[in-house]
Parts: sequence; C-alpha cells; structure tokens
Amino acid sequence: MKRITTGILAHVDAGKTTLSEAMLYKTGAIRKLGRVDHKDAFLDTDAQERERGITIFSKQAEMQVGDTSVLLLDTPGHVDFSSEMERTLQVLDYAILVISGKDGVQGHTVTLWKLLRRYNVPAFIFVNKMDLETADKNAVFENIRQKLSPNCIEFAGDFLEDEETAGCSEELIEEYFEEGAVSVASVAKAIARREMFPCFFGSALKVQGVDELLEAFQEYTIEKEYPEGFAARVFKITRDGRGARLTHMKITGGVLKAKELIGEEKVDQLRIYSGEKFRTVDAASAGQILAVTGLEETWAGQNLGAEKNAQSASLEPALIYDVIHSPEDDVHTVLSKLRELEEEDPQLHITWNDQIRTIQIQLMGEVQLEILRNLIKDRFGMSLEFGEGRIAYKETIANTVIGAGHFEPLRHYAEVQLLMEPGPRGSGVTIDTICSEDVLDKNWQRLIATHLVEREHPGVLMGAALTDIKLTIAAGRAHLKHTEGGDFRQATYRAIRQGLMKAECLLLEPWYTFTLEVPQDMVGSAMADIQRMSGTFEMPVTENGMSVLTGRAPVSEMKDYQSKVNSYTKGHGHLICNVEGYDVCHNQDEVLAGSIYDPMRDIANPADSVFCSHGAGYNVRWDEVDDMVHTSVYIPGVTAIREEADSTPAAYTSVSNRTYTDEDFSGPAFVHAPDRTVRKERRAPRVIEGERVVRKTKSMEVLPEFILVDGYNIIFAWDELKALAKVNIDAARDALIEIMQNFQGYKNCDVVVVFDAYKIKGGERRVVKHDNVTVVYTQEAETADAYIEKTTYEIGHKYRVRVATSDRLGQMIIIGNGAFKISAPDFKKEVEAANQDIAKMLEEHNRRNGREHKNTIKIKK
Repeated sequence: MKRITTGILAHVDAGKTTLSEAMLYKTGAIRKLGRVDHKDAFLDTDAQERERGITIFSKQAEMQVGDTSVLLLDTPGHVDFSSEMERTLQVLDYAILVISGKDGVQGHTVTLWKLLRRYNVPAFIFVNKMDLETADKNAVFENIRQKLSPNCIEFAGDFLEDEETAGCSEELIEEYFEEGAVSVASVAKAIARREMFPCFFGSALKVQGVDELLEAFQEYTIEKEYPEGFAARVFKITRDGRGARLTHMKITGGVLKAKELIGEEKVDQLRIYSGEKFRTVDAASAGQILAVTGLEETWAGQNLGAEKNAQSASLEPALIYDVIHSPEDDVHTVLSKLRELEEEDPQLHITWNDQIRTIQIQLMGEVQLEILRNLIKDRFGMSLEFGEGRIAYKETIANTVIGAGHFEPLRHYAEVQLLMEPGPRGSGVTIDTICSEDVLDKNWQRLIATHLVEREHPGVLMGAALTDIKLTIAAGRAHLKHTEGGDFRQATYRAIRQGLMKAECLLLEPWYTFTLEVPQDMVGSAMADIQRMSGTFEMPVTENGMSVLTGRAPVSEMKDYQSKVNSYTKGHGHLICNVEGYDVCHNQDEVLAGSIYDPMRDIANPADSVFCSHGAGYNVRWDEVDDMVHTSVYIPGVTAIREEADSTPAAYTSVSNRTYTDEDFSGPAFVHAPDRTVRKERRAPRVIEGERVVRKTKSMEVLPEFILVDGYNIIFAWDELKALAKVNIDAARDALIEIMQNFQGYKNCDVVVVFDAYKIKGGERRVVKHDNVTVVYTQEAETADAYIEKTTYEIGHKYRVRVATSDRLGQMIIIGNGAFKISAPDFKKEVEAANQDIAKMLEEHNRRNGREHKNTIKIKK
C-alpha cells in the first residue's frame, strides 16, 4: 500500500479547513460533515480555534484513498501562526494549496509558494469557492499561472493529450512527440519533481470538485523511498490533556519501536493521531508521522539518527514584547512556564533582559499575542499582560575581519581565531572551518563549531541577535594538560565579540512585502505614504476602478498603516502584509540613538581576552588582543602578516630572476638565495584616546610571495582561455604563460605554472623556464593538485605561498601549510587590476616622453 503525507495550506479564509473536512468525509474517515462556522469541524479541536474560526495549531487525520493511505495535516493559515505552518512543511511528501476563487492569489499565498519551493514540496492546487457569483474561473486561473507558475495545469478533459501539459518538461515533450500524449507515470514523475502543478476547481463547502482531487491524488503521487537505517525529523512538541510531553516526528528511515532508546532516553508510547483521538502502535516504519512519549530532551527541528536534511525556519517574528506579570508571581516561575511554551514554538524566543530586568518574547502580531495570553491563563492559571510591541532588530557585519579570543587563567588554556564574513540576507549564521588538523585537532574544532551555534550571539550595536554572517574557524590552539571544554566556549565567545568590535556593524530590521488596494483616485496619496515610510513599490495596476500597489517597506513604518488605509479610503482599501525577512535598517542612527546598550558594560559578553603571566590570569582589552595571540592568521586585505609570538622573524628573499632546474622541484624545499629583503608595515590594533582613534604601527620583515598556478584549472575557468582551448589547447597554454609573464613583472614575485601530464605513460617531470615564469609539467601518475599540495607543504613554513585554482573556496587559508588558496575568478580580477595599473604606468610614461601609448607596447589580456 502506498503511504503519502500531505498538508493543506492556504491564505486565511480561503477554505482550507473546509476542504480538509470534505476530503475526510468523502473518504469515509468521518461520518458527519462539520463546518467551521458551526464550530464542529473535525480538525478544529482547540476551543480558541472553534471560537475564532481559524486554525491555530497543525492537526492530522488519517484517510484511505483507494490503495493509498494518506495522512492529512491541516496547517494554520493566518500569518501570525506561520512558524507552525513552516515547521510542518519539512515533513510533507506533497502539499495541497487552497486558493480562493473570489480573491485569487493573495499576499500570503505567494509566501506559501516560496516556502514550498524552499522545502522542495510538490504541490496540488485546489481553487475553492467557485460556487460564488464573483468567482471567474478563467481570470483566477490566469492569475495563478502569472503569479505562481506557468506550469500550473488544469487536470480536466484530455489534458494528457494537451501540448501545455507536455510543455512542462523536456521528457514530457519527447514523449508527447513520440506517442501523441503523455502517460500517467510520466506526469506523476513531473509533479514529484515540481515541474508540473495540477489545478482543480470546485467548492469545498458544497463538496464539489473534491472527488476529482482525491482521484488525482491517488493516481499522480509517488511514494518516497527511505534508507534502512533509523532516521527521524522532529517538527513539533506538544502536551496532551494530562500534561504528557509529545514529540511529533516523521520517520525518515528504518523503524522505530516502543521501548527503544533514542540517545539516552527511552521511547514509551508510539501514538498515531487522527483529530483528538489516537491509536498506539508497537512500531512505526519510514514515512509515518507519529507522536512519541517519554522523550524530554527533544526539540522542534531536531534531526534524529541518520537524518541530516532539516533546514532552519525562514519566517521569523518581527515584534518583541515585554512580559508584565503580577507581583505575586515569582519571575523564575513565570520564566519556566514560558520556556515550556517556547519548546512548542521555538520562534517565541523567550529571553531575560538583564539590563531592564524583564522577560521578553517575540511574536508575529496582535492575533498571536491574544491567543498566547489566553493559552497561558488556561494552562498555567497566570494572567499576563504585554507591553507595546517593538521591532525585533538584528545585527550583522559589512566587512571581513578576524576575531581573536584567548582564555588562559591559571590551569586553563584555549585560543580561537575566526574569519568573520558578511553573509547574504536571510542566510542566518553559517559555520565552516579552514583550520588544518595539524594546527588544531578535529575534536576541538567540532567543539568550537558547537559553541558557535549553541546560542544566539548578541551584536555590539544594541545587543540584538547576530545574523547573516559566516563564521569560519581559521586557527586555534589547545594545551595537552590544561585545556577543558569550557575553555573553548570562553575563547569562542570572546573571539566573536572581539571581531564584532573591530568590524563595521550594520543594524537590520524586518521588512514587509505588501499589496495595497485603494480606489483609483486615492493612489497618489497611497504612493506618497509609502515613500514617506521609506518603502518602494512597482507601478500601480488598475483593476475594476481600484489601483493595486505591490512593494516592500520596513515593518516599523507600516505595521499600523492598515487603520490609516481604512480611514482615508472609508473602508474601501485593503492592505495585505507579509514579513519578507531582514534587511538594512532604514534609520539606523535614529534607532541607535535611542538605545541604552553599551557593549563595554555587557559583562556577560566580554570582548576582552584573558592571558596568563607569572602564574596568574590578567585581562587584555579587545583592541590589544591581536598583538598577543599565540596563533597566526594571514588573509590578504583582512590581516597583516605577523611574527610568531615565540620566534624572531628572519629576512627571507625572492629569486624571481633565477633559473629553476628539476632538482629545485624534487628536494624537500626550495632553496632561495638572498638578494632582497621585503619589508611591510603591519596593521596594529586601535588605541582609543578620548574621542580620537589612533592606530599604532610597527615595521617588520615578511616572507617573499610565491604563486603556484594550477594551469589547466585556470584555463577552463577563464572564459577567454576556455574558448581558445576548444580550438587549440597549446595556444591556450601559451596565452596563460604570457599573461603570467606580465603579472610576474608587475608583482615582482615568483610565479610557477603547473600543468597536468599524469596520463602520459613513462612521462617524467619537466621544468621549463619561460623568461620570468617557471612552468612545471607533472610526471606520470602525479596530478597538478598533488604536486601543488606537496610543494605547498614543503615550502609553506618558509615562504608566503598562494595557490590559484579553479575551486570556489575563495581566499581561504591553509594554515597548516602556511599558504592560502585564491579562486580562479578572484585571481582573474587581480590579474586584470595589475594590467590596468601597467597600462596607466605606460600611459604616464608615454605622456612624459611625448609618444602615443599604442606605438609602445601591447598589454596581453
């Protein structure tokens, strides 16, 4: 028997729960057809849901559609409960998106469509309320295809023989031309790959079009295949009527049996719910959704067993509220009760603000606030009030920095250096490592990574959560005897704060995407309002005497705009807002001026480090830490080269004009004869003196630069050379060598270009000198990568080595080898910049000598 899990999604009031009721009724899962307005719908089990007529909590029900067992999940439609809906998406095999035939695609519908794409969930579309006189089938279908996808296909009549159906994918087109129609199996595969979206029209209230939807769902769905090993994804935490904690999960691999251990906790009951009732089972197999009792340490979004595919939520609360409780209620008791609710909805973000001594909570809007207030009173018997909603800001950085943290009180030791880079909007906090295990053991690196993600790190502008940042472990050091786990937590936290203090920080605020519908003669006023709110919009579209504006604006400016729209349009205007995500704050200076946060007074999040001297730990200010850390990190444009703390830098030299031989490349390291000393001014930490910022500098001797170029990788990564290689690979190779000759002359450094020759039988390594550039052809069974890696390892501790290659790692340090990689695109930019500088120098030279540039020298590009 085929087993499918599907969820029903919709903009609020589109008829989602009514359709759920109709599907359950038509399949015989329920005997009586309930109604939302009659407060007897099967899946509206909560008193507040029945009272308000909206879905607040996701519910599930079982039904049988032919030979297909379907578990149906009804999700909230109101935007204030989007986090509950989004968590459910991660366990769906298919989704049914309900659209109102009267209203068409609305603002939240578009948000749902984006989420379905994000979580790669195939979708069926049911256009509801087609029994209403205002519902225009052709108009709403065109609206769906324009705003959602042109691959939305009406499953009616001979649609399998329709060219539009075949046009959804190349495979269908080929089958259509060969057979004159497409098969059911091929269509099912196209739906599963999200290449086609079946559309149905009807009325859930009158149970019209429901049979067609159910039949198609049976015929055009494909059961997923799962691995044999146990895996599960937790998507919700609830409590039953007796207070028992329920962990709702989908089994995504193997089998889970009652009384088995998950981690160190024993599974008690396995419950499969249908509405308010449930049945217990002894075992659950892959594909099933169930509620498990006995687990107290699980959380929503957790991966169990071999499951690895969960994503973080993209919809976040935009408002933050202060919790006001009765003086009779102990604050610790209130906080513990609210933590219980946070288990069920992690997006509440319950926090204790130590500066103002207040519990704070984040919410989507006023409807969620009212529901939460009633829930707290019903479950805990506490009457809580909430302060006025404020914007939940976040922070990020605008430039790349290295953050260093050192923690060394007596008999403790840990040091961490983090490469901190700005991330794209909405990326959250991403973690990576470029630290060699020769420098820091893998277990310590894993511990650092755990500390990076175990909590939200506060920013330094106003203490808001840090986001949209990439944190890469660049270096670290542990002590064999004195390092403990907690030491790396301290060093990691301090490294983040120290990096933030050095970085250019930005304040982020939530932004709405909006759809504003106003009478045509009032569109000018609406446009002026949006501009005044620092919003942007597209040109208005006129429909039936109404002008429709779509755009984006800060939540802080638009959150109360609905009442103004109602006022100046006398109730004829309509505003739909959806939180799009976070972007740069439109009035950062104004917001920060009203903030009382001082990062230097935040004793819970220090940016300073702790060093040890004469058997005692002492504090070192954040702006002096870079001079005292025990590990070295070098990234061009981010850090300066520094001497090791326990060694005296030596003067190394370059030999750009010497000739290399095979022996030079076969020994343990290159031997360079001294002929010049390179000196470079080192960037030193800032010293703050009153209102003036002074930067101290000191001169030091640094290593000469050595560039290794992976020849063929660069050729096939640069478009001009790649095109030339298709015609003549030898010409492309010569062109790259000529480019490197120009580059070497400008940089005055050593340049070695390495070409693969490992497939040539009996081939020996060849080293050829082309003027000022050395070219190496590898020997049999030796790739360019292997040669470069070996050479880097041998010389990295003596020379400043850079490796130009086609991988997309960007400028990443290979700390263990004392070298770093530069990607092909970045290397190309550097070469082009060098050519531009050469051209400018030649133009200046020619101007002074009274000659035209074109008559002197041609610069190779």
